[in-house]
Amino acid sequence: MRWNRIVFKISGLILLLFFVVLLPLEFVMDRIFTGFYAGQVQSEIDRLAGRYAQSIAASGEMMTVSMIEMMAGFSDIKLYITDSDGQVVANSGVPGMPKGSVLPDADRKTLLAGGTVHKEYEDPVLKTRFLVSGKPIMAGTHFYGSVYVLASVEGIDQSLTKVRGLIILSGIGAVFLALGFTYVLSRKLSDPLVQMEQATRRIAKGDLNARVEVLSRDEVGSLAHAINDLAKDLQMYRDTRSEFFANISHELRTPVTYLEGYAKVLKEGLYQTEQEKEQYLDIMYQESLRLSRLIHDLSELSKMEEGKIELQLEWIDLGEVLENSLRKTALKARQKGLLINRHMEGDLPLVYADGLRMEQIFINLIDNAVRYTEAGSIQIQLKRIEPNQLMVTVADTGMGISESELPHIFERFYRVEKSRSREYGGSGLGLAIVKNLVELQGGTITVSSQEGLGTCFEMRFPTESDNQTGEGSA
Repeated sequence: MRWNRIVFKISGLILLLFFVVLLPLEFVMDRIFTGFYAGQVQSEIDRLAGRYAQSIAASGEMMTVSMIEMMAGFSDIKLYITDSDGQVVANSGVPGMPKGSVLPDADRKTLLAGGTVHKEYEDPVLKTRFLVSGKPIMAGTHFYGSVYVLASVEGIDQSLTKVRGLIILSGIGAVFLALGFTYVLSRKLSDPLVQMEQATRRIAKGDLNARVEVLSRDEVGSLAHAINDLAKDLQMYRDTRSEFFANISHELRTPVTYLEGYAKVLKEGLYQTEQEKEQYLDIMYQESLRLSRLIHDLSELSKMEEGKIELQLEWIDLGEVLENSLRKTALKARQKGLLINRHMEGDLPLVYADGLRMEQIFINLIDNAVRYTEAGSIQIQLKRIEPNQLMVTVADTGMGISESELPHIFERFYRVEKSRSREYGGSGLGLAIVKNLVELQGGTITVSSQEGLGTCFEMRFPTESDNQTGEGSA
């Protein structure tokens, strides 16, 4: 068992906080009880000293002093009485204060002023400590002497010893209770974290089916959800990556096979006529173009993922760029008998973008629409939708995309209906490139589709007034 495990760290922290609170609390309780018992005893001897002083002052006779001395002896009350000169005239069991002893000057001054003397007295022989209360004997303003009553501290100490024992026992019990509580609490807090750590290690080793049980709705539960989402995303990424490499291998193998086969035919002269030779050369040329386009798409995607793509930003007329794109794709549409309808508003503001990259976006989307549309038309629309925003839509009447496939069509390496992609061409990179280029130029792109009815791509770009500040920094 590793002692640096989080369960021990949490337990140690909780126990440390517990002791930080418990130890000062016990000290305060000890002081409270000490003060309470000492205060009770001091009040009692104050009361006795005051009562004896009043009795002597009321009688004014020395006989009263002798009676009090005798009664105190019977009651085991320790006291001594002094005259007006501070000399001890009576003593009931107080060691070290024989008759004839004289009070300290400080005590006499306090008593003459009508005050009460509070002090501690220690037996010089037995070393026993006493609390002392001295009261003046006064009749009116006349000072006759004083009465001192003593109480042993030993009884207080015995009571405090019992109380301290109870406090210590309760503290020990509280420590054991805290140990159990902190262990349960730390396990409850640490188990989800340990489970997450184990799950992330399994994920790191390639077990993407690992999941964390979500036990709460707090930050720990949110972290568990995030780990599960990460595992799902990694699983999807691995699946689509494997599929992508399989598709790329197929896409590369096909033109390479054609090139290799027809090159061998031409090298060995296995053709009958010059026309047949030209046909083979044309096939080789088309396959080399196909291979070049695939390599170009891979290069573009790699640059975008690494953030190394460079844009030549300037103020451009989006309508003009769209017209150029339509001219370059019109032949393919005519060959399939498709009609391209354009609806472009006039007097539109400029857009701060890369004209060639914007043309690449439009050509890719229009080519896509032509490729997957067998009959009907393609609708191209450019209009202002807000004072500072333009919208471009490319809609077709093609086969459409299923609802389950639609959320993924912009993902890297993702291809819609693999058999369909192979039949109509494409590597599954085009739309990922389009989305990256749109966002790099400050725009957004969304898609809507219905199977059998067609697909519509909608792009929005900020216009001139939105980008005045961006022109200087570009």
